Amino acid sequence: EIAGMRRTQGWVPDQYVFFSARFSEPFADVRLLGDKQAVLTFAPDTETLTIAVGLSSVSAANARLNSVAEVPELDFDAVHARAAALWREALGDIVVEGGSRDEMVNFYTAQYHTKLTPNLMSDVNGEYRRHDQRIARMPQGGAYYSTFSLWDTFRAWNPLQTLVDTTLVNDMIRSMLDMYDITGELPIWPLASGETGTMIGYHAASVIADAYLKGIRGYDAEKALDAMIRSSNINKKGSDYYTAQGYIPSNIKRESVSCTLEYAYDDWCISRLAAALGKPRSEVELYEKRAMNYRNLFDPETRLMRGRNRNGAFMSPFSPLKWGDAFTEGNSWHYTWSVFHDPQGLVDLMGGPDGFVQMLDSVFNVPPLFDDSYYGGIIHEIREMQVMNMGNYAHGNQPVQHMIYLYDYAGQPWKAQYWLEVMNRLYNSRADGYCGDEDNGQTSAWYVFSALGFYPVCPGTDQYVMGAPLFRKAVLRFENGKLFTIEAPENGPGNRYIRSASLNGEKYTKNYLTHGNLLRGGKLQVKMDRVPNKKRGIAPEDFPYSFSTERK
Repeated sequence: EIAGMRRTQGWVPDQYVFFSARFSEPFADVRLLGDKQAVLTFAPDTETLTIAVGLSSVSAANARLNSVAEVPELDFDAVHARAAALWREALGDIVVEGGSRDEMVNFYTAQYHTKLTPNLMSDVNGEYRRHDQRIARMPQGGAYYSTFSLWDTFRAWNPLQTLVDTTLVNDMIRSMLDMYDITGELPIWPLASGETGTMIGYHAASVIADAYLKGIRGYDAEKALDAMIRSSNINKKGSDYYTAQGYIPSNIKRESVSCTLEYAYDDWCISRLAAALGKPRSEVELYEKRAMNYRNLFDPETRLMRGRNRNGAFMSPFSPLKWGDAFTEGNSWHYTWSVFHDPQGLVDLMGGPDGFVQMLDSVFNVPPLFDDSYYGGIIHEIREMQVMNMGNYAHGNQPVQHMIYLYDYAGQPWKAQYWLEVMNRLYNSRADGYCGDEDNGQTSAWYVFSALGFYPVCPGTDQYVMGAPLFRKAVLRFENGKLFTIEAPENGPGNRYIRSASLNGEKYTKNYLTHGNLLRGGKLQVKMDRVPNKKRGIAPEDFPYSFSTERK
């Protein structure tokens, strides 16, 4: 048996990794090669060697405890059988049938990807390393997690967990609040025992509000709201300008448009939790007002989001095709749609449903502009968009992934159903079958939801916006013992449109399902067709939630 430790200073400083390795055969000699490598020599007649390696962020002794707890015997076949059984159970929370082999491979690969993170950082004895490098211990039965890619995952991966793993959601939020205790701010992109500060927004607010409003409450909600409010006011990427004048000036801060839009959504999440906790109306209204700050960057001339300088003038020159500058890993054609909480407000700004749909259509039709001057080179997100050949629709990166579903807010849900062909065009079962950034399960979570036939456009509501199911049958198994079944027996190549739907035997015309619809159990039956039904889902009462509609 050997043990050791590495301390790295990479993406986060002071990242400790302790290990303990057990071997099925004794080694005859150990030779060190510097401080990073060792050569172990075993007896010449050794034919089979089994090694169990345990890891810990705390100590080598804890690494051994973890190893022995998970692998008590050095028996490869036994470990393999246990692992296979655990994965069968994990992948059994959503079961699909009635698709092609490639579609089945795509789905279960995506579902597998959604279960690879976050990383469990607490050891079997409950100990973990905090962000100040002190060692703490989780209460019995609790777990401490890290590796939260929140800018990516708040969109679909976190909402997927609210459906399939409420224990994990509670543990993640308690972990975030522990990080807040140390740093005074909710995490943005934590890794191991530190904060990377990568990407934008304060999307822990989205994760917490969505969980609480869906009934997941195994944490101190009052403390969580305080943490959300504090974090919203001290974010280093321009929150001081944002709170003072309702947007971040583009001549002061880079990524100003992206930050402003995402802060406005996060502020809406804060207002929702504050209202749910019965906070004074003045506190709720403050964040409701901030939630409308997205309007400050809408340019009526181009009907796009555009950077503004500190004096209020729109940035000039302006190219909606250019990546970077005021935008985070994208351009104006991508970020204009980042008004998750108020699509109706965006519809109104664009002159009504017809103008809104025209702009949505244009995303797929306006040719992109590829220029290596954007980032000093063509980054892979741009290159992947080029390969997709779908105009400015950059599905391989996260900002645009909800966009297809916005047709449901403008009375043309059949266009969302048409463009969900993305599932077949951009995902396949070959070695090169992934369309871009996985980003800790987000792009896979998009596929899981979309294949089921709905998607969480706005976490913090109880609604999942409908697309069209990919499989003839899917069954969701919930922790409360209920099952929700989606049946589309006519599904198949070419039948991409919903002709009609019924929920628990009753005609269903809405362009969304609710969290309650799912968790209560039941059956959604969908009849599919080769031609769009342009009379279904067109009434305003069938549209999903928008903050502007709620305020009227």
